[in-house]
Amino acid sequence: MNMSPDTARVIMHDWVASPALRQHMECVAACMAHAASVAAPAETDRWIVCGLLHDFDYEKHPTQAEHPFIGVEWLRERGDVDDEILDSILGHATYSGVPRESMMSKYLFAVDELAGFIVAVCKVRPAGIDGLAPKSVRKKLKTANFAAAVSRADIALGCEELSIEPAEHIQFCIDALAAQGASLGLVSGPAS
Repeated sequence: MNMSPDTARVIMHDWVASPALRQHMECVAACMAHAASVAAPAETDRWIVCGLLHDFDYEKHPTQAEHPFIGVEWLRERGDVDDEILDSILGHATYSGVPRESMMSKYLFAVDELAGFIVAVCKVRPAGIDGLAPKSVRKKLKTANFAAAVSRADIALGCEELSIEPAEHIQFCIDALAAQGASLGLVSGPAS
């Protein structure tokens, strides 16, 4: 039996208190749903589960020795998440040593940092995600001190592994996030 997105959200809420981290995981799940519509339409729920759970242990276990290993082991013991999802979660951490071989794992890695970066861009725009263009995201990517924790190298590697042009991949993620902009909290401008 495969885990449902609803069950994954319950787990996420049980493990994660931070609204920002929850938002990130929801944004990655939105991008993964969009990716599934292209790469595996019959498996959308599985791809959403992967996105929702990729960082669920990070708040409690943030070190490279712990994340995502502790969470993956916990999920493995539950038995309702398949190996492709577990391997994708492991593979999104470059230091895990787990190669990204499936399309699910490649997309998870490719959307993770970029989704976080797009959210950061939305927070400084009066219109949020409305009207956001890849050009604006690429300009911000060149500003090293903007969302400095986001790995530009991982974003580039994710595009390379998918054999997709950066502007095209940025637009893909913008489209995924904009489709759920209101529920993801991306339609308003800067926080007061």
